[in-house]
Amino acid sequence: MSGKFQASVQHRGDVSYVKLGGVIDEDNELGDLVDKIPTGTAVIDLGEIERINSCGVRDWVNWLSKLESNGTRSVLVECSPSIVAQINLVNNFTGSGVVKSFYVPYFCPECDEEKVLLVEATDMGPPPHEPPTCRCDECDLVMDFDDMPDSYFAFLSNQRKLAEPDKINGAMRDLGHNGEGQNGRKVRSRASQPNLSSGSKPSVPSLPSIQKSSTQPASAAFAAAAASGKSKAPSKPPSNPSLGPGSRPPGSMRTGPNMVPSNSFGFGAQQNGATSPTRSFSGEQPKSNALVFVLIAILLAAIGVLAYLVLTK
Repeated sequence: MSGKFQASVQHRGDVSYVKLGGVIDEDNELGDLVDKIPTGTAVIDLGEIERINSCGVRDWVNWLSKLESNGTRSVLVECSPSIVAQINLVNNFTGSGVVKSFYVPYFCPECDEEKVLLVEATDMGPPPHEPPTCRCDECDLVMDFDDMPDSYFAFLSNQRKLAEPDKINGAMRDLGHNGEGQNGRKVRSRASQPNLSSGSKPSVPSLPSIQKSSTQPASAAFAAAAASGKSKAPSKPPSNPSLGPGSRPPGSMRTGPNMVPSNSFGFGAQQNGATSPTRSFSGEQPKSNALVFVLIAILLAAIGVLAYLVLTK
């Protein structure tokens, strides 16, 4: 097997335990596993899959089809967040198989810890599906779910019923893959797997809150300057404060490792071709000064002509 893709196959009766890890891309070797998996049930462990691209999805779907044509039923266990994203995105990603268990991502807003919790699909109950409670190992606070429940758990609405669950659970226990840790729940940190959800579909982050500044309109400034004879430029709105390294703007949504962090609202507006308030006012300031000087000059000239006419009468 290649360095970025790993696979192993174990057997117990007519149950084959297939453990996959690494990256599933155009260099995968799924085709070499077809002859190693006999007719029966294939329990496919996807907990160590870090990423899968479009070529990998194509080969994965074809590989499952070959297994099914050989009379093999597939059961997916410990699906990583990147695999869950593809299950929700690609209709035939699971073929005629069933998802037995999957990982749910969490993060702690207090200490910035991340981890995933293994959940049995049968424990999620009927919709609407909500993530189970998970506590932080550092501060013992309840962690936040690191995705959107409606989209992440969407595949559960079309979930098939697992056939012969006792037989599959018994085979997994005998092979040492019961998938449970302390208190019957398996958790692990995501820090050691930075690319765990890099293949997942990114969620749309919310924009930071916009600070509104009360600035005097330009027309009012021109009128006041003409009346008083003094030029008064409109006040410049304050720019957004720069965010420090690793800081998160208030009200913004946390994104996964694959996500591109959003900058301040003013910078994003300039990238999209919009003109920021600061640039708009700074461009009109020279014009306003020139207009005020012209008005003052005309006013002085009119006063001088009027005084000359009065004195020479």
